[in-house]
Amino acid sequence: MSKIERSEIRRIALGKGLDALIPEFPKDLVKPEKNLVQIRTDKIKPNPYQPRSKFDEDKMEELILSIKEKGIIQPVVVRPVGDEFELVAGQRRLLAAQKLGMEKLPALVMEKLSKEEMLELSLIENLQREDLNPIDEAKGYKRLLNECGLSQKKLSERIGKDRSSVANTLRLLNLPKMVQSFIANGELSEGHARAILSLSDEKEQISLSRHIIKDGLSVRKTEELIYGRKQKAKRRKLQKSPSKFLELENSLKQFFGTKVNVVQGKKGGKIEIEFYSEEELARILELLHVHL
Repeated sequence: MSKIERSEIRRIALGKGLDALIPEFPKDLVKPEKNLVQIRTDKIKPNPYQPRSKFDEDKMEELILSIKEKGIIQPVVVRPVGDEFELVAGQRRLLAAQKLGMEKLPALVMEKLSKEEMLELSLIENLQREDLNPIDEAKGYKRLLNECGLSQKKLSERIGKDRSSVANTLRLLNLPKMVQSFIANGELSEGHARAILSLSDEKEQISLSRHIIKDGLSVRKTEELIYGRKQKAKRRKLQKSPSKFLELENSLKQFFGTKVNVVQGKKGGKIEIEFYSEEELARILELLHVHL
């Protein structure tokens, strides 16, 4: 903090029990009795890794009223960048303080935080909250996997969720952008999304999404509708597909452990093997003895 003007900072005396209000960050990066300070709100830059695309307005109003009445109880977390600070955690508290015209707010300064560590801490801090919409959550998972080099197993351990839950949430990003926006806006639930994912055609996924929203279909009704469509398609396929292809599909399905389609054309055909994550693709390639 050599570049930071001391006039910008006023040390705060820690009261007994205040440690419980401070997020659990690495001890070598944070020493609460030394790093808890008052910082001018105009010296704090937004978090570039914030996973939230939007904030709930009602909850923001509740927070503003709470801060107006009781002040900021839990400090925001920042890291020094030149003469200013970059927000690590506490975006809503900062926005509320700015809306209230507060000149300063309590902050915990993490002095030796790399960009990679900041990304991981920022995303995990937000992912552990229950009000993050499923699409923002999935995008957060993807960034942690791609930019922090975490495996799905390690990620599930960090955020306290089972691996299958993480994998299912990541699958939401396979949906068309329009369907993703319906989920992010709360027009479709995550249960609806999982049902829609069982359809392979994008146009059909979008059409069904609109139908669900228009008619207010429950998840169960949606699943029944999809099941009915699939049964009709299966009957049509049985009428058209030679039995040898159906037997081949079943054998390949058992071998790969996923859905397989054998499609016959006029001059040939193709074999389609479905996968729902990078890890599942790697498993299939290993079965095929393909090494990239």
